[in-house]
Amino acid sequence: MSAAANEGKALEVEIDGEKVQRIPLRTRVVMPEDDLDEVVATYAAGAVQPGDLLFVTEKIVAITQGRSYLLSDIQPRKLARFLSRYVVKTPHGIGLGMPETMEMALRECGVPRILFAAAVAAVTKKLGRKGDFYRIAGDKARAIDGPTSGTIPPYNQAVVLGPERPREVARHVQQLLGGGIDVAVVDINDIGGNILGSTLDKAGEKRLVRILGDNPLGQGHQSTPMGIVRVL
Repeated sequence: MSAAANEGKALEVEIDGEKVQRIPLRTRVVMPEDDLDEVVATYAAGAVQPGDLLFVTEKIVAITQGRSYLLSDIQPRKLARFLSRYVVKTPHGIGLGMPETMEMALRECGVPRILFAAAVAAVTKKLGRKGDFYRIAGDKARAIDGPTSGTIPPYNQAVVLGPERPREVARHVQQLLGGGIDVAVVDINDIGGNILGSTLDKAGEKRLVRILGDNPLGQGHQSTPMGIVRVL
């Protein structure tokens, strides 16, 4: 268990007048052959306390579900190459701004949905409105994770899709840890966040997004794909 915040992040924040800790849990690099239950048992079971919330990044859930693909194994079609040119690229992540990630979005979401999202976004962007592409394409497109300069190998040469059945995963992990804590599968980065599945209600999920809003686990070599939220 990590005793300190990741570099550039605060261990403690105040939300609605309550002091809350976000405790990162450092692990080995999780690989496709790993079992999520074993990873949770090894790195989280001895750290959580009753009343805590364990948050798990969508990336390690997806990796252990076999949903990571080497770039060399992805052959983008012409449409993927064309559409990826029009995606705004940011320092926080490649998103669908490379042919390989756009190809996986076409496979995951279907060509009609991605084309419709792209057409609407092209119009509304001219009107000064942002975010319509992902609102229409949906969580599956938003959760696709491409490599960046800070990504831990071997995932600096891979595309990772969003996890399957994240709500079921959250409930399963809660049972694995014996109950008494909540669990959330999260997609958090430096420009925002989503709760993909959890044992919380909607209000609890919204509060959790605020608690994790500054991305306390980071995006690069921290190797902290899980964390604990603890109210002080």
